[in-house]
Amino acid sequence: MIDLAAIEEARRRIAPHIRKTPTLRYGQLKDGDAGGPDVTLKLELLQAAGSFKARGAMNRLLTLTEAERARGIVTASGGNHGLAIARSAKVLGAGAKIFLPSNVVPDKVAKLKQWGAEVEIVGDIWDDANAAALAHAERTGATYAHPFSDPVVVAGQGTLGLDILDDMPEVDVILVAIGGGGLISGLATAVKARRPATRIIGIEPVGSPTLHACLEAGRLVALDTLSTRVATMSCRLTDQAIFETVRRHVDEIALVSDAEMESAARSLWFEFGVAADLSGAASVALLQAGRMRFAPGTRVCAIVCGAGADGLA
Repeated sequence: MIDLAAIEEARRRIAPHIRKTPTLRYGQLKDGDAGGPDVTLKLELLQAAGSFKARGAMNRLLTLTEAERARGIVTASGGNHGLAIARSAKVLGAGAKIFLPSNVVPDKVAKLKQWGAEVEIVGDIWDDANAAALAHAERTGATYAHPFSDPVVVAGQGTLGLDILDDMPEVDVILVAIGGGGLISGLATAVKARRPATRIIGIEPVGSPTLHACLEAGRLVALDTLSTRVATMSCRLTDQAIFETVRRHVDEIALVSDAEMESAARSLWFEFGVAADLSGAASVALLQAGRMRFAPGTRVCAIVCGAGADGLA
């Protein structure tokens, strides 16, 4: 789908328009720091527009022609990709229309409007909103920006992997939340090219195990039903190239429940004052659930990939 050279070029291209997000040791906790892995949080929720999606969205818009941007940008999103497109469009002087499913978190809708985007709610899942976005692009000539199956977007997301290796050059494990799979595909491509020994572990909701199901089947499959309430991690069908990249570079995919993500989001707020959305809390949810064990001293990077108040209610 992409290679390291494409990710490195994306990194140079988007550097003036995104933030270098910080890391923080996961420690000094209320109940003490038990022996185990050495966990570092990568606070990508502090990225422009509130998530890693700013990387791929900006890379996509910067590679469009002026005429393509002038026609306006349209996309479908569970929230974070839409915010990143709206923010990138604002920075570059373009208009944006974002289609969203009905389970989108209200605070993300409010932020989209503050970024100047036109917003429309269509259907109950991302796939419904995406069909509407594609129809809008066909009808109006607006430029469509896919959230995960676009190699240019995936290359942008992959720049997070390079940043993590800058922060943690000897990282043993990286925990990555999965929605459609664009982040984990780009990140895994970058990290495995630079440090093949690093394990990449993806995390999906029990109610949307998209790539987990594909790996079990050995082929691309569509889920019959989606039951997670996490719109940013809800995807019935991913892309063939995404699946092939994940099968090649990702070591394991684990599942967490919505309740576990909610608990992790509350913990991040209590312990660190970090307002992660439920997808942003997925990596910490996996650690707290205790179903995956790491040897003492294992250097683990847990990506807190998105901001939001949906886990704090």
